[in-house]
Amino acid sequence: MAFIVGLTGGIASGKSTVSKLLEERGFAIVDADIAARKVVEPEEKAYREIVETFGNEILLEDGSLDRARLGSIVFQNEEERKKLNGIVHPAVRKKMKDWQAEAVEAGKQTVILDIPLLYESKLTHLVEKTIVVFVNKETQLERLMERNAFTEEEAISRIASQMPLQEKVKMADAVIDNNGSMEETERQLEQLIEKWKMKP
Repeated sequence: MAFIVGLTGGIASGKSTVSKLLEERGFAIVDADIAARKVVEPEEKAYREIVETFGNEILLEDGSLDRARLGSIVFQNEEERKKLNGIVHPAVRKKMKDWQAEAVEAGKQTVILDIPLLYESKLTHLVEKTIVVFVNKETQLERLMERNAFTEEEAISRIASQMPLQEKVKMADAVIDNNGSMEETERQLEQLIEKWKMKP
């Protein structure tokens, strides 16, 4: 049986960096964000359901989803958002399960599920252990403003829309403190791989 680990963090906490470091070490990564993009491509079932539910006006000329248009519909309307999530979330979970099964079939001993909203979406039952990538509030704010060219207000509101990192830390089996240098982050990761006897 493969060892299934959940990797999460907050916006601009450096979760993707840690995910990449794990991938470089040969671990199988199943990324929820990639799955979410994949399931709404035109050949997928969820795409057809979205078009049936929201109509052709949410499509771009090339037939792909107009994410901005769809976003503006669901952000202002709780009911519509529930409809969209009811289509997308199960499809994402199925896609991730398929990818996980493929990794195990390929002989992977550890599979990392990279899920930004692992706790918010109550998906901890999918994994055996959880890793949270942590940064303090100041660093998170600074990095987000720099990365996305956000104003301080925009960055604060994005951070506030997620569960506070401190809360996630309390629920985590392991925490990678990403406030320091890349070398420090790598060192913590190496120690954790050793401690949990994680093998790719």
